[in-house]
Amino acid sequence: MFYDVMGLVIADNKRISLGELTRPRALAATPFAGRYRFIDFMLSNMVNSDIGVIGVVTFNKYRSLMDHLGTGRAWDLTGRTRGLFLLPPFAYSITGTTGETSTEYDGISGIVDFLRSHRHEQVIVASSNVLFNHAFQDFIQRHTDSGADVSILFNRDGTRFGGPVMILETDRAGWVRDVLATPAKSRSNRSSMGVVILRRQLLIDLLTEAIARREREFSVESILHRHADLRIMGVESDWFTLRINSVQGYFAATMRLLEDDARNALFWSGLPVFTKVKDMAPALYGSDSQVSNSMISDGCRIHGTVSDSLLFRGVTVARDSRLESCIILQDSYISENCRLENVIVDKYCTIRPGVRLVGTPGFPMVIGKGAVV
Repeated sequence: MFYDVMGLVIADNKRISLGELTRPRALAATPFAGRYRFIDFMLSNMVNSDIGVIGVVTFNKYRSLMDHLGTGRAWDLTGRTRGLFLLPPFAYSITGTTGETSTEYDGISGIVDFLRSHRHEQVIVASSNVLFNHAFQDFIQRHTDSGADVSILFNRDGTRFGGPVMILETDRAGWVRDVLATPAKSRSNRSSMGVVILRRQLLIDLLTEAIARREREFSVESILHRHADLRIMGVESDWFTLRINSVQGYFAATMRLLEDDARNALFWSGLPVFTKVKDMAPALYGSDSQVSNSMISDGCRIHGTVSDSLLFRGVTVARDSRLESCIILQDSYISENCRLENVIVDKYCTIRPGVRLVGTPGFPMVIGKGAVV
């Protein structure tokens, strides 16, 4: 069945910080699973749902995101009726009463222009920090059948993966009656998955009202907070989901990929996960290398010991070095005789010979992009 739906992906969330991992990049551009970025999963879900027009809402630090998305060709989002649109904030100057001029950024006006330039009936608005692999046809149909103004996907994660997270309280018919932000105690474990659907014109009305109130930012949460004015229906999902709200959540989600069930649910559900293609030579394993229960990407050179870890493209682990429960991002170099345990190393880092870095699963150590340790 044809659904007249367009997509809108929110690339950042000021309430969520992954520390050094999101300092140089937007949340949606965070590398994950050896070759992907967070945004790849939501874009793939939309493309697999036959959604051909998708806007990506950015607030700042979007150079890495632009480089990754390009023209959208990797997601088959090019052509006369298809497209991937990056929506950066508008910048404008304000002169205060003292005569000083400052720059402010409006992240909403560009979204309104984008929505008005298309004629789709409905819009799916999605965050980028909840990862799953599933098409939206059933979700769209349930929203259409319910007659709701807005429908929101939720599961039963509650707050067990930490905050920030939006908890929904619904009545027996499924209508949202209250929305709580990471409550210490709640009668509900219905946790928002950051995906809503509503009419395009309704979203334009909500955004133009926000502009009139001088609001400068837009999020799924801002829609949910209108539950007193809108008929919002909660739609429950039992899909396998990785929820990443913090550095600890990022580390735990990555470690789950070492489990067959989790990896199969995310990547082998029958739907492809698209990403920017980078071809490299296969990984090279030295004669003294030892690797166990790890994901090693192409282009890596392994001469030491790696266990329970995930290595992105182009990582080098030199002789007599040992990695346990580590995440090493692209093109980082681990020198000789190093010991790393529960450590996340960002791209282009160098760990000098003999260095010992030890974190814990609950508090992994993070080395920022391009650092020399």
